Amino acid sequence: MTNEKPGNYRWTICALLFLATTINYLDRAVISLLRPYISKDLHWNDADYANVEIAFKVAYSIGLLYAGRLIDRLGTKMGYFFSTLLWSASAAFHALVSSTFGFGIVRSALGLSEAGNFPSAIKTVAEWFPKKERALATGIFNSGANIGAVLAPTIIYVSQAFGWRWAFAITGAIGFLWLGLWMWFYEIPSRQKRLKQPELEYILSDKDEKDQTDKLDEKASWWKLLSYRQTWAFSIGKFLTDPIWWFYLFWLPDFLQSQYGLKNTALVMPVAMVYIISTAGSIFGGYLPKMLIERGWLVFRARKTSMLIYAFSVVPIVFAQVLGGINMWLAVSIIGIAASAHQAWSANIFTTVSDMFPKKAVGSVTGIGGMFGSVGSVFLSLFVQKNMFVHYRAIHHIEIAYYIMFVVCGSAYLLAWCIMHFLVPKMKPVDL
Repeated sequence: MTNEKPGNYRWTICALLFLATTINYLDRAVISLLRPYISKDLHWNDADYANVEIAFKVAYSIGLLYAGRLIDRLGTKMGYFFSTLLWSASAAFHALVSSTFGFGIVRSALGLSEAGNFPSAIKTVAEWFPKKERALATGIFNSGANIGAVLAPTIIYVSQAFGWRWAFAITGAIGFLWLGLWMWFYEIPSRQKRLKQPELEYILSDKDEKDQTDKLDEKASWWKLLSYRQTWAFSIGKFLTDPIWWFYLFWLPDFLQSQYGLKNTALVMPVAMVYIISTAGSIFGGYLPKMLIERGWLVFRARKTSMLIYAFSVVPIVFAQVLGGINMWLAVSIIGIAASAHQAWSANIFTTVSDMFPKKAVGSVTGIGGMFGSVGSVFLSLFVQKNMFVHYRAIHHIEIAYYIMFVVCGSAYLLAWCIMHFLVPKMKPVDL
């Protein structure tokens, strides 16, 4: 490697991933905030909303399984392009439907197409960053999920002024603007003319990945990938923890309305505050393992130590309602801290894929694990939220349902960490 300081073009690529993830979450999150307006027009109850949510999650689960494989075959540039094109169109089409069944169709289309975001982004990070920077890069682009959720409440103002259909049309249109930026600025490192040689050498500096360059065209089957403990460790970790984030995303506005009577624009600040707090966790979650690795820690030890800290940081959410009985903003703060810990966890669990698998399999493994996470979310909605929430709301004790959910949230990460540690104690890399 030359002694010249590497450039920073890789962070331009990270910025594009951040923008895509922001748009991705904006498109999926607005329905939870527009729900009161849609419910009034279409006469939804909790079960109807849960069914629409389940339709999205089932489609997202299926999409993730195939999206990872598709991204590995098409490559990050065209794979990301087509995924964003399709999900933006699906988001805009929400404005045209007039029935619960119609919402199920467009939410399914959105779920299928949005599934391409994370396999594309994680594979892009693996291509553009050395291992010690991947969790930080993942944390930065993953913070787009928080920013998308922060921006989502502002769509209430659009709905009040022009109606909920225009809110969907506007959020869907934003993705088309990103497509132009992606095609103009993106190419894989070996073909990127804007990338200087010292930075290319820095990106390719991991010794254990030196011999992968000539094997990138070789593809591993799903069955082969599922034969490795590493795949199951990542997948089970996602199965147990992804549903928690979905719970925050789709049910936080309802919690604030049910517990504190907040409606419409009164929801904007509390919801935004939760995701503003979680943004800090997303970025710090990637910085901590980077700092430990630079101090000489082995990659697996730095990653697991960080994830254990984040798992314990979620536990206080079990006291959200107790603190909320004193002041609503205490509940908002404790949920924000838990969401922040989730994003820190997420930045690292995603990065374990490129820690343990060669670049040619990153998209596929990310898709498999993401599918498991989405299936877990479907189970949570179907067997817990749809039935439990309807039951406790019917007997006028919805606070019990939320208390049960907060206990689930507080314990999921520690359980996931223990299972992952048992399956892959040292996160040994797979040789495909």
